[in-house]
Parts: sequence; C-alpha cells; structure tokens
Amino acid sequence: MTEAASSHDPRKEYTDRLEARRRVVTWHDRLHIRFGNVRLAVAAAAAVLAWLAFSRDAISGWWLLAPAAIFMLLASTHDRVLSRRSKADRAVRFYTRGLERLDHTWMGKGEAGLRFRDESHPYAADLDLFGQGGLFELLCTARTRAGEEALARWLLAPATLAEIRDRHAAIDELRFRLDLREDLALLGFEARSSFDSEPLPKWGEQPPLLDSGPMRVLASALAVVALAAFAGWLAFGLTARMFLGVLVLEAAFGFATRRKVLRAVQAVEQPAHDLALMAEVLRRLERERFASPRLQELRRALETRGHPPSWHIARLNRLLELLESRDHLVVRIIGPPLMWTTQLAFAIEAWRKRSGPAVRRWIAAVGEIGALSALAGYAYEHPADPFPEFSEDGPLFDGEGLGHPLIAGDRCVCNDVRLDQGLRVLVVSGSNMSGKSTLLRTVGVNAVLAMAGAPVRARRLRLSPFVIGATIRITDSLQAGSSRFYAEITRLRQLVDLTRGPRPLLFLLDELLHGTNSRDRCIGGEAVVRSLVERGAVGLMTTHDLALTEIADRLDPHGANVHFEDHLEDGKITFDYLKRDGVVQKSNALGLMRSIGLDV
Repeated sequence: MTEAASSHDPRKEYTDRLEARRRVVTWHDRLHIRFGNVRLAVAAAAAVLAWLAFSRDAISGWWLLAPAAIFMLLASTHDRVLSRRSKADRAVRFYTRGLERLDHTWMGKGEAGLRFRDESHPYAADLDLFGQGGLFELLCTARTRAGEEALARWLLAPATLAEIRDRHAAIDELRFRLDLREDLALLGFEARSSFDSEPLPKWGEQPPLLDSGPMRVLASALAVVALAAFAGWLAFGLTARMFLGVLVLEAAFGFATRRKVLRAVQAVEQPAHDLALMAEVLRRLERERFASPRLQELRRALETRGHPPSWHIARLNRLLELLESRDHLVVRIIGPPLMWTTQLAFAIEAWRKRSGPAVRRWIAAVGEIGALSALAGYAYEHPADPFPEFSEDGPLFDGEGLGHPLIAGDRCVCNDVRLDQGLRVLVVSGSNMSGKSTLLRTVGVNAVLAMAGAPVRARRLRLSPFVIGATIRITDSLQAGSSRFYAEITRLRQLVDLTRGPRPLLFLLDELLHGTNSRDRCIGGEAVVRSLVERGAVGLMTTHDLALTEIADRLDPHGANVHFEDHLEDGKITFDYLKRDGVVQKSNALGLMRSIGLDV
C-alpha cells in the first residue's frame, strides 16, 4: 500500500466535493428561476408588440422578430442551465452514496445485481454476492450495463494471476483519479438506464445488407444523371424525356432494393441511439492517458482505423441526421430523384461494415474500465485494505486479521485463518450465532475479492489461486421437488467435480449434512471431507454436532478443530466472535430457549 493510499481521507474529500456540487445545484436553481422569469417577460413583451402591431397598427410586425430571437436564445441557454443542474445533481447523489458506504448505510440504495443471481453457482448465493446488501451493491459504482456485467463476471469467476496483477496496477492508478471516476459515473447514468449492451454489438457484427460496390456506384450515377437531366431541362431547354427516363430507371432500382433499404434504415435507429448515449463516455476516455499496462491496452482498444470512437460515431450521427431530414418539405421534393434514402442506406451499411465490428470492443473496454473504476473506488474508500499477495505454490490461504467487508468496521471482529499443504481442514464448532457461518463467509468473500483483483478486508492475505465452492445457503426447492438434504449433496457433488480442474478447491461447508441422522452425518461427512482433501482441496466446515469434530482428529495432521464461545452475563448470552483452538465445550441452545420464555 502506497503512502498516499494510507494517508488520504476519503470522508473529507467526499464531503468537500459534495458541498461544492450542492453549491452548483443551488446556483443553477437560481439561474433556472431567473431564466424562467426573463422568458416570461420576453413573452409578455412580444404580446404587447403583437397588440401594437396588429390591433393598433402602431408599429411594424417585423418588431416581433426581436423578442422571438431573444426567446430562442434564452431557451437554448436555459436548456444548458438545466443540463448542468442535472449533472451537478447526479454528482450530489454520487458523493452522497460514497458517504453512505463510508457510514455503512448503503444497503438497498444501489444496484443489487439481481439479474446476475444463479442459484446453481457454487458460491454466489452462499457468499451474498448479489441482492440487497450484497457485495455487488457495495462495490458497484459502474453506471453502464457493460461495467456492471464486467464486475459481475469478475466476482463469479476467478481471474488468472496475470490478469489479477494487471488489475492491481490499474486499480492503483485509478484509485486517486476521482475526477475521472466521477465523470464516468455521471456520463454513464443515462446510458445504463437506456440500453442493453448486447444488441448493439450484434448489429455491428452482422453482415451488411447492402454490400455491393457496383450497386452503390450505380445508385450514385443515377442520382447525378437525374440532377443533370433536370438542370438541362430547366436551364438549357432540353426535353424532359431524359429526366423522366432517369426517374423510371431510379424507380426500378428502388423497387429492386427497397426491402434491403428499409431493413437497413430500420435496423440502424436503435443502435445509433445507443451509440450516441455511449459517445460521451467514450469521448471522456479518449482524453485520458494511462500508465498501467492494462489501462493502456484498453485505451488502445478504443482506436479503430486510426480514429477514436467519437469520430466514427459522429460520422454515423451525421448520416442519421440526413436520414431524419427526409420529412422536410424540400427533401421530400428533391429526395426521390436523388435517391436520398437509398444513398444513405448504402452509406450506413458501409459504415457498419467498416466500423461496426469495433463496437463490441468499444463496449468491452468501457465495461472493463467501469469495473476497474468500481474496484478503485472501493480501494479509495478503504485505504487500510491491502491487495493480497499471491503464491504460485499451493494450496495456500494465509490471512491475518480477516474481516467481512459487509460488516461495519466498528462491529467487525477479525480473525486469522491459515490453510496450506499441511493443515487442510478447519472444523469449526460453536454455539448458535457465535460466528461460525460468518467466518466461512469472511474467508469466502475475501477469496472472491482477491481472485477478482480487488483489495481485501484483512491486515494481510497471502494465497494461491483457487476455485471456490460453498454450501452455506442451501435450501429445499418446492418447485424442483428437492429437499434441503438432496440440494446439499447435489452441491457437494458439484464441489467434487471442481477438484478435477487445474486449481485447488477452497471449500466452505456450513453444518455439513445436518439434514440427516447423526450416524449417517458422521460417516458421510468424514467421507466427503476426506475425498476433498485427497483431491487437493482445502477449506472449513462448521458443525453443531460435536461428533463431527472427530473428523479433524481422523485427518490429523491435515485437520484441526477451532471454535467460537459464548458467555452468559446478567442473564444474557454474549459473543466475542473470536476464533479459538480446539472443540467448543458448551452450548447455548438451552440458554437461548429459556431466554425467550420456553420452559426447558
């Protein structure tokens, strides 16, 4: 962690910027009222002038041009004021959300990522990645769908070591580029709410509907000949037959191509709109110069044929503006002989052939930079959270002072956890609510953050690359007709399959096989854990059944028992959530039952 990272104060910076943005909103609110009043006054003056001109014949009607021009100028300026006010208001929300994250009052106010939930995923639901109050909501400041999708992918699948190290450098560079992260969040706001990131690149990659060079040349030649014939008819007294003949040829050409022309024109409308929304985000990134290798690579990915995306999008926008002008009276008259729509359809398809394949690359680059910015924001807001260290030799998970990032700092109790080639399994026993499941989630969430390239909630974490699997939130399914026990053993089968991959498995088993009787639980639990260990996996399992703690003894030296304790103080059960060695020696079940009034 750099000196700058450890010394900065995100709360002060966010508070200062929030107040500055609020002042901008207040100023533009005042301007909005003033412009409204002035426009009303100009409208009133125009009414008076109209009365003087047309009712009293006191002045010329031409005087009305002055208030009309002033009103149009005021309207244009007023729109810019409202636009700036809207942007400043979004900035207020951006920094308000940042302070809410620092105050741990952010739950339920951000993007929960529910569309990424997959109950069959080996750990997403178990570790609360998505949903209200989940890890994705905490992390995600990306304001484009592509950014959200990239961040979700990173949380759902571990990256390679090379990718992780590239992300570390990129996040470290973006961490203090608060202006850039703010701009990306504000500019991406409309883009996120308005378009789906998949149809747009598909449109760019589809084969052109009009891809005949000779046909395009013929269309242009017919338009030129029609224009020349019309000019000769008017200016030089030539017969109109030539002009009419060209019109007949154009009609035949239009009839032969009309289906493809209409399809091309209709197909471009939504993609052009979506690209226009992305243009501001792309233009902002084009201005940046980066030092880290991955950001440099992403910046280069925006270039296409030596030009930035904004240049290509501007060309398409000009074609769309010309296409939309078909409704103008003049174009309605001159359009048919010039084959206006056909010419533009050919030009649009030519644009798609040249620039369309790059659209997916543009969106992917925007998405990845958005995801990196989100993780950089997390790193900025948590300067004490370090990047993990990685070891090529595994399996290894060595964490000191591990905490859960979804628990507020003043309530988060940290513990040390080490698993390696020697000690592969920790069997965690303890009473209800003592912290067993939270320890599993703490290990799992920090492993997810580490494998995504993010900082971790720990004093120090050193680990080897893992795949992760958990059975923490296994439930029965009425729709699927499966019990909790069947759902659990199905997941365990999935975890065994994960051990066949090139990376070792980090398993997190909560209340292993508690849906069956004690005898079967002991026999089956030991067999499952032993099988996982023999396949190179490491992990933790929790249990209420003290008989299962003997698994650690049978796996010695690869297993060990740890536990959490509770304390009875003034008739109330309290917990310190500190992990201790050995098997728990007492249970709070009867005490909890008595505390709520049950006679036991």
